[in-house]
Amino acid sequence: MSSSSDRHSNGGTDHIVHPRARKPMNLGSIRGKSDEDTLGPNGSSNAIDSGLTSGRSTPLPVDAPPSVQSISSARKQVRAQQRHRLFPTIEYAARVSHFDPNSEYRDFRGFFTLFWIGLAIMVMTTMLRNIKDTGYPVRARPWNQFTKHIWALGLSDGVMVLSTAIILPLHHLFRWSNGWLRWGKAGMAIQSIFQFAWLLFWVNWPFILDWTWTAQVFFTLHTLVMLMKMHSYAFYNGHLSETERRLSALDNPGTASTASAVRYPSSNTHINEINESEEKKFDDEKEALSQLRDDLAIELTSPLGRVTYPQNLTGWNFIDYILCPTLCYELEYPRTERIVWSELFYKTLAVFGCIFLLTITSEEFILPVLNESAGRLEQVESLSEFGLVLAESTSMLLFPFMVTFLLVFLVIFEYVLGCFAEITCFADRHFYSDWWNSCDWLEFSREWNIPVHHFFRRHVYSASRPHLSRPIATLITFLISAIGHELVMGCITKKLRGYGFMAQMSQLPIVMLQRTKWIRGRKVMNNALFWMSMILGLSMMCALYVLV
Repeated sequence: MSSSSDRHSNGGTDHIVHPRARKPMNLGSIRGKSDEDTLGPNGSSNAIDSGLTSGRSTPLPVDAPPSVQSISSARKQVRAQQRHRLFPTIEYAARVSHFDPNSEYRDFRGFFTLFWIGLAIMVMTTMLRNIKDTGYPVRARPWNQFTKHIWALGLSDGVMVLSTAIILPLHHLFRWSNGWLRWGKAGMAIQSIFQFAWLLFWVNWPFILDWTWTAQVFFTLHTLVMLMKMHSYAFYNGHLSETERRLSALDNPGTASTASAVRYPSSNTHINEINESEEKKFDDEKEALSQLRDDLAIELTSPLGRVTYPQNLTGWNFIDYILCPTLCYELEYPRTERIVWSELFYKTLAVFGCIFLLTITSEEFILPVLNESAGRLEQVESLSEFGLVLAESTSMLLFPFMVTFLLVFLVIFEYVLGCFAEITCFADRHFYSDWWNSCDWLEFSREWNIPVHHFFRRHVYSASRPHLSRPIATLITFLISAIGHELVMGCITKKLRGYGFMAQMSQLPIVMLQRTKWIRGRKVMNNALFWMSMILGLSMMCALYVLV
């Protein structure tokens, strides 16, 4: 009988036979070596030298065939994975935490759940306080604000939406006209004049009827949405009518224009990545003509290949486009197979839940601060006292406006647009991106509101680029966006002060500063500055518009 101290020789290497050691499931965490280090060149295992085997394996002949060596190696690996240590071991490896910038972990849905739990706690404490003060869980004022003028609001909104259908017969007129009414001549001007008059009338309509600010904000926002939808439908179909006219003219190439078709950048290209398109050079005139015909024909066909202009010029197609959660008209959209009614019910319920939470937040945490500050401002006697009241009001509005901002984002981009996407089976639900990680305002404008970004990218910036330089086209895009924001703020407060316009336009020099080589790479700092300026800006805008 041999003891554990007896020495044996195996392949010229001495070793001590130990009791069979148990191993964790992950063999690599103990060996710390790759599989090439574990297996010898002849297929034998080097684990014997490390004491991780019992030494009972039958040695392979040196001249064993490769197939035999592979089978033996596989058997040893399988047997090694079945062994465990007597005492549990902890596997340590080079890993990062979930919040580390280098981590690939992206699932933080638990914080989304925590956000809703926090709002539920806020509502419960508010209702208990109201019961203590008034005897009722909810104050009557918010209900009166929502129900007042509700029938006039619904009727006016329906008429406003129906009035956009005028562009359909207008476009048929532009398409069939061979004279000055065609789109490329006076048609575009007529459409632009109609849109301006339409916007002027419907924006003033709530002021004429003296609606509450809640009804006025809803109606104004819906009016701007329908304006963008109407503009996209009219101008894209106008472009297609000229394309169709040009393709038909190429049947007689001797009298038709053979200039290359203008290629606009795709929607996935960032503004700062757009370069001037280079026209292809063709040695053969027939080849160039054939390529031009192909380009024009592809332009008249939908991306999915099932609809071709003018097959889309129907009332049903227009109604479907009005209901689809998009601001950019296309001949055809990707669709889901059916409506998921449970999802539609959940999102509809969430819309009313968010509106209720917005009401609670404004009535309990925003309006009392503004009312108290307005009374204090009437008694100030110096500029320093005025600044102190304004700063205190802004600081007390920081958290309520952060909650309001997040709720507005959720109710619009996740639930309202999600409801209409479910109703129309609209498959592209990418209404926003990870804007919360934005490092500058230009990035935020791309990812916070993707439908509006696509509209401005397509119908303002890209439409301006053939005639203007890139900086001027960017300036015009921000200018129109700033006017829209100022219009909304004017409808909410019934004041035109220009604070929102100036704040919007100031984003351009801030972006230029953030993209310098000293600041550009500091993502954490830029993201923190973005959030601080966002929260502080919303509170300050509200205080300035209401109190000044």
